[in-house]
Formats: sequence, C-alpha cells, structure tokens
Amino acid sequence: MLKQLLAKLPRKSSKSDSLDSAGSNSGDSTFNLGNGFQFANSCNVVSARLNVVKRMSSAIFPSSNTSGGEMAEPHVSFNDVPNSEKQNLLVSKLKLCCSVYDFSDSDKNCAEKDDKREILIELVDFVGSGSAKFTEAAIASMCNMCAANLFRDFPSKCRSYSARGETEDEEPMFDPAWSHLQLVYDLLFRFISYSSLDVKVAKKYIDDSFIVRLLDLFDSEDPRERDCLKTILHRVYGKFMVHRPFIRKSVSNIIYRFVFETERHNGIAELLEIFGSVITGFAVPLKEEHKMFLWRSLIPLHKPKSVGTYHQQLAYCVSQFVEKEPRLAGTVVNGLLKYWPVTSSQKELMFLSELEELLEKMNMAEFEKIMVPLFRRVGCCLNSYHFQVAERAHFLWNNDQILNLIMQNRHVILPLVFSALEQNTQGHWHQTVLNLTQNVRKMFYEVDEELVLACQGKFEEEGSKSSVVAERRRLTWETLETTSAFQPAVCAVTC
Repeated sequence: MLKQLLAKLPRKSSKSDSLDSAGSNSGDSTFNLGNGFQFANSCNVVSARLNVVKRMSSAIFPSSNTSGGEMAEPHVSFNDVPNSEKQNLLVSKLKLCCSVYDFSDSDKNCAEKDDKREILIELVDFVGSGSAKFTEAAIASMCNMCAANLFRDFPSKCRSYSARGETEDEEPMFDPAWSHLQLVYDLLFRFISYSSLDVKVAKKYIDDSFIVRLLDLFDSEDPRERDCLKTILHRVYGKFMVHRPFIRKSVSNIIYRFVFETERHNGIAELLEIFGSVITGFAVPLKEEHKMFLWRSLIPLHKPKSVGTYHQQLAYCVSQFVEKEPRLAGTVVNGLLKYWPVTSSQKELMFLSELEELLEKMNMAEFEKIMVPLFRRVGCCLNSYHFQVAERAHFLWNNDQILNLIMQNRHVILPLVFSALEQNTQGHWHQTVLNLTQNVRKMFYEVDEELVLACQGKFEEEGSKSSVVAERRRLTWETLETTSAFQPAVCAVTC
C-alpha cells in the first residue's frame, strides 16, 4: 500500500539524472546552451548586486575602488593610509564627527564622546600640518560638521542683563560640551585660515545663512566661546570680501535689537572689538554706509543700562571714526548729550571720560558748534553732589588741548559754568571738589580778570533777583494761608 502511494507521487529530477541524460545525449546541444545561459544570467545578477553594495559602502565611507572602502574607515589613523587616501579619510572622519552627544549627563555615551574627541584632535593636527587638500566634498563636509556641532539653541535666559553693568562680579557660565566645542572651533579657524583654501568654492557653503547662525552664537554665556567666535568672525571678514557688507548689516541688526527691544545680549563687547579693527581699515573719505553705522548703531549703544560691559570697546570704535573724519566729532558729542545719564553716576563717569577723548581730537570749528549745550551739561556735572562726577568734570581743565579750546572761547563758556563754580565755592561738601573749583576759578582769573568780575557781578545780580522772587513767593503764601484761616468763620456768619 505504501509503495503504491509513493509511486503516485511526482518524481523529482536529481542532479545525477541530469548529468546522466547529458552524458547519454551528448549531441543535444540545445540543453547545454540553455543551462549555460541561465548560469550567465545568475552571475550577472550577483555581480550587479555586489556593485550596488560597493556603491552604498563608498557613499558611507568614500574611498578609491582599489582600497575596497577599508582605508576610509574613520577610525584609521592618517599615518596608516597612503597620501592618495588621506582626503577621502578626512571626509569620512568629518562625517563621523557630525554626531552630537548630550553632555548634561556625564555618564552617558562616555566611550563615544572620548572616541569623537580623539578624532577631532586628529583632524586639528592633520589640518594644522598643512597636508590637507580641501576639495569641494571636504569643504562641504567641514561646514556640515561645524554646523551640526556649533549651531544650537541656548537655554532660556534666567540672568538679569539689565544689572550686568553694575554687577561685574557674577560668575560666568561655562558650557559642559566645551571639550568638543573648543576642538571644533579650533578646526574651523584652521580651515578658514588655510592658505590654499579656494574662497570661490568655500563661499558656497560659508554663505549668508551660515554667517547669521555664526553671529547668533555671540549670545553664548560662555566667555571662552565668544572669544573663539571673535577670532573666527574677524578671519571670515578678512578672507571673504564678498560677505563684508552682509556682516556689517547683520551686526547692525543685532545692535538695533539689543538697544531698542531687548537690552539683552552677551556678545556686544566682542562684536565691537572686531569692528574696532574693521573701522581702522575704512578708506577716507568715509562712505555714507559707514557714517550711518556710526549714527544708527554706535551712538545709540550709549543708551542701555549695561553700557559698562562694552563701553571701552564702544569708545574706541567712536574715536576711530573721529580720527578719520574730525567733522564727525560734533555729531558724536550731540549723541552723547542726547543719551546723557541722569540717575546713574557710573555711566556719567564713563561719558565724561569719553567726552575728554573726543575733545582732544576736535578742532576749533567743530568745538564752537557744540560748546553751548556741552558746557551747560558740564556745569551740571561740576556742581554734582557725587564727588567723583564733580571731580572728573573739573579734570577737563587739566587737559592742555581742552584748556586751549575753553580759553579761546571763555566769553561764551565762563558764563555757562560760573554759577556752578560759585555754588561749589560757597560750600561743596567734599574738600577735593572745593579745591579743584578754586583752581579753575584761578585759571579764568589769571587769563581774563575783567570777565570773571563781570560774571561775578551778574551772578550777584541774579542772586538778588532770586531773593526778591523768593520773598514775594513767601508773602503770597502767607496771604493765602491767612485768607484760608478766616474762611470758615465767614461761612458760619453767612449761614
């Protein structure tokens, strides 16, 4: 029964049967040709699939066909590959470094972080050795790697920026990922500074969007990062001339937002430090665009409360403009008077120091245009109850250049400040200010005694008038008080 069932099943041809039939029918060439054709098709399919695999592996780890992709493995050292493979290995390592890790948890991905740091160090050494050749693929990979590691959103601001000008002792905040960021910044700087870098190709990747995001990083609270950015942006400005107008415009926009909207930014000092050297290179006569940067960006920067964090760099930028075109001094002084502080004595001291530097560079024609409003403000400073402000204002007369301008226009200036000097003489609470006031009066007296006596007489006359007005006001109030005292009795009689 079992044999009958097996006999009914279809018989499967075996390998030996096919060989026997082939041997017994050797003249049947059609069967042999068919098997050969099928075998050739199978070989072609396998070969095609192998080529696809090779193309996929070469896309992940670019290398030459002869190397079989092994030499482009990113963990291989540059010293272990021939020179023809180093550029492909460079691209492979850059792509591997695009991975970004979370440094808020020190116990997470420790092996990967250490591995990436070692590769970054190797890349810095390789680029620094000068043996790298930056093809377009390498330039694109470099920019992508820098963008992946550097361009990020900062945590929400929890620190009060408005008080930073008066609280310089705050501890800076350091980025926990600095061990990687520092190497990436170093690599980016060496890449931009590379002597054989093709700027025409590189500018396709270091474009406007790249520069905008680079400028956004200046708001980092880590001073080490801002210092690196300062060096890199200065090098970008020097090497990529086509981007210079855009960089100036973008920095102006940052300043506008800081001055007129937020008053919050960490990198204004670094940006101004860069522009201090940029302004030095401006050609004379200055372009209208450059003057607009002074009027619309630099002068309004005197307004924020945190001006103390960047005033030194700001004053240097402004002085560079005045050195190139002395005619701008009057505009700058008027800007200072516009934003002159009323309640902050520390800002007032900064303004007085900057004012002295400007007056040293000012010629007589420009000085005469602004001396009236200027010395009205100086007169208020001379009479300030804050002894440092009063003392700093008196020091203007110790500068020979400024003293010469004042004495040649003493007929206008002395009447403006004489009242403040006289009030100090009659009894300022600080002895140093009192001594300085007497010295200034002595200078005017020695140069023009007649003018001093005339101002003295006018001051006494105005004092007498003021006394008469004060006495009249007192009598008027007494009359009103007497009248109001009898008013209720009159009302009672009437009722």
